[in-house]
Amino acid sequence: MRQNPLKRIVELQKQGKSVGIYSVCSANRYVIEAALKRGISDGSCVLIESTANQCDQNGGYTGMKPADFKEFVLDIAEKAGFDRTRVFLGGDHLGPLTFAGKDEAEAMADAEELIRHYVGAGFTKIHIDTSMRTGSDDPDIRLSDEIIAGRGARLARVAEETYRKLLENEPDAIPPVYIIGSEVPIPGGAVGGGDDGVQVTKVEDFKNTVAAFEKAFDGAGLGADVWDRVIGVVVQPGVEEKDSGCTEYDRGKAKELMAAIKDYPSLVFEGHSTDYQTKFKLRELVEDGVGILKVGPGLTFAMREAVFALEHIEEELLCGTDAEPSRFAGALDAAMLKDDKHWRKHYQGTERELRLKRKYSFSDRCRYYMPAPEVEAALQRLIGNLRTAGIPLNLLSQFMPVQYTKVREGLLENDPEALIEDRITNTIDEYLYATRQRELM
Repeated sequence: MRQNPLKRIVELQKQGKSVGIYSVCSANRYVIEAALKRGISDGSCVLIESTANQCDQNGGYTGMKPADFKEFVLDIAEKAGFDRTRVFLGGDHLGPLTFAGKDEAEAMADAEELIRHYVGAGFTKIHIDTSMRTGSDDPDIRLSDEIIAGRGARLARVAEETYRKLLENEPDAIPPVYIIGSEVPIPGGAVGGGDDGVQVTKVEDFKNTVAAFEKAFDGAGLGADVWDRVIGVVVQPGVEEKDSGCTEYDRGKAKELMAAIKDYPSLVFEGHSTDYQTKFKLRELVEDGVGILKVGPGLTFAMREAVFALEHIEEELLCGTDAEPSRFAGALDAAMLKDDKHWRKHYQGTERELRLKRKYSFSDRCRYYMPAPEVEAALQRLIGNLRTAGIPLNLLSQFMPVQYTKVREGLLENDPEALIEDRITNTIDEYLYATRQRELM
């Protein structure tokens, strides 16, 4: 059986080398293309993940099943000239997350089918998350480690069965590696606007999770070779984005937790919600044992920033002309007001505060509305208007000074889509600084 290249993260970490990988948790075309193009210039691999609510057997909120998402990513890779063997696809929070309103039997049956779709499509990094209650669980009692691990082992067994079936048609298919555990808050961002502080995972809880899962895997008849492919545990190292800031990583507060990973020669930590940490804090996380850094809203936030900046340029260029402006920001907000299910429970405050959060919150709930037809139409009008008019350097300097410098130095094309992707790359570069992931392959 071939070894999954992602196991190299564990090997290097245990050799004392501060090497990890960042995970692109996004279905945004500009984000994915920026990550792949930067992977070419950096000479590194790229890990791209889809969450359970993003893509599932029914299409998720993107309308894509896992196999569709795979083709979506690989098509972008082919057009960008990126070697597809250096693209790793992952499934995040795979379990009964989106089926939690059903009773256990039905929710877990749906979760099994979800796993079949991901592994059957060739995703090679599988985060099994069974930490949420189902409709038949007591809402007032925390699920025990044994129940969570037992359900997780059940899904792992389905994953292994699916992988063996995949081998019949694809004998070179790479075996999946597994991530266990979960984190607070729930996938997609915190609910509500309060800041109750971020609690670092207790060492005892981390160790109990590992012990419970190892026992459950063994009880489910999963051999040592399968447990050996459990490479990471999701913990909360004390990081989280807020509407207008973030809780920064504090080594002192996480010292005991980070020391605990040294007792496990086959495991690293996986950190979620690392968005908006400085590149120095991100590097500290990798140095301390967090081998996988998840980032999502931080990348689409950068994309949105670039588009808003380009709209300001458009406004100046079209002022006093007969050309039809894109009114992108207005179209985006109108779409969010028309259907508030992706942001209402996450944002709190006065109408003025909500208006600002819809546009500028670091949790970036507006990312869910980018695929809306009216929003996409406004974006394409914006791009078309700027390509027709041309972007003068003085306005580029005013609204996108970093990209202006690159254009002047001949490093970047003065094209609206190239400018959007380069703004995203600013954020990607902070993760590449932290992970040194070119050393993985």
